[in-house]
Amino acid sequence: MIIGIPKEIKPNEFRVAATPDAVSTLVRGNNTVYVEKDAGTGSGYSDKEYEAVGAVILKTAKEVYEKSDMIYKVKEILPDEYKYMREGQIIFTYLHSNAHPDMNKILLDNKVIGIAYEDVINDKKEFPLLAPMSELAGKGGFLAALYFAQSVHGGNGTLLANVCGAETPKVTVIGCGCSGIGATELAARFGNKVTVLDINYEAMAAARNHLPSNVEFLYSNRENLLKCIKDSDVIINCILWPKTRRDHLINREDLKLMKKGALIVDVACDDGGAVETCRSTTHDDPIYYEEGILHYCVDNIPSAFSRTASIKLCNATLPYAIEIAKKGVKGALQDNKGLRRGLSFWYGELTLKETADKYGMKFTSPDEIFG
Repeated sequence: MIIGIPKEIKPNEFRVAATPDAVSTLVRGNNTVYVEKDAGTGSGYSDKEYEAVGAVILKTAKEVYEKSDMIYKVKEILPDEYKYMREGQIIFTYLHSNAHPDMNKILLDNKVIGIAYEDVINDKKEFPLLAPMSELAGKGGFLAALYFAQSVHGGNGTLLANVCGAETPKVTVIGCGCSGIGATELAARFGNKVTVLDINYEAMAAARNHLPSNVEFLYSNRENLLKCIKDSDVIINCILWPKTRRDHLINREDLKLMKKGALIVDVACDDGGAVETCRSTTHDDPIYYEEGILHYCVDNIPSAFSRTASIKLCNATLPYAIEIAKKGVKGALQDNKGLRRGLSFWYGELTLKETADKYGMKFTSPDEIFG
């Protein structure tokens, strides 16, 4: 198969879909790999490193898209890339079709095959291509709190760590998934008093086994949440909020109960989601204040750690890319039901139910196509 790796063009996106090690594996599997010039520079990989393992460097995105059977990338298709879409081309990336109706129309009209990382599942019904980035988002969220709590960056000057002679800061993490555990690990290792809130007892019990004793786990109910809102120096939200819900875990009025100088970090960054006052921000303009409380809601935290993120993402996605290349996309989707769950677009058919429901569009089940 001919596989193309374009340079990401979304602002502040420095990851690359495939590292040189991954390209080496693909080439040794008798695939041709085209890499756009400078595609890996944001993650510290030079064109020479890709050439050394057998990749062919192409000067433009146009060449990469036109020559490749499968485009292997990180972010959704952006308007500048719409003109490259063609029938039967495979796009393997984070598509997030729920949030990009214009992109959806282009992919449907051009009969593209779109497979979304975020919807692929494994045998345990987990999301293996989301988990690596969720962990980084959680850890990055705590590091952001550590940074913006500093007085030189607008905070009240609290060091989020256990320091002899000073009161130990309190950090609340909402959600015990991959991002929540990532945030908790760092916050706890710095010596903070950490409270994790969740409604999944089994997840909390499992996490407790490998986290230190300065982490407590509480059932997420209104009473426990209010106590944490009043006591915490930092609240880190790590749960995705259903877009159909109109209520919130933390309401605007609740912010008036928080300590002066406290921070809210929303790793999920759902606009008006679990935290009513949260809205997505960027690395260029990461923070804002509501009710006197600093909010950090950057929607692409992993890109700040692009080399680590590229390695982790590639480690997760590469086995699926190899399977598609080896079996062909139809064969891979027939054999692998978890990969099939990530199919969003198939020759003009919308095959992701969540997106079809959101926009009132016709849905075709992948199982009808490949069952």
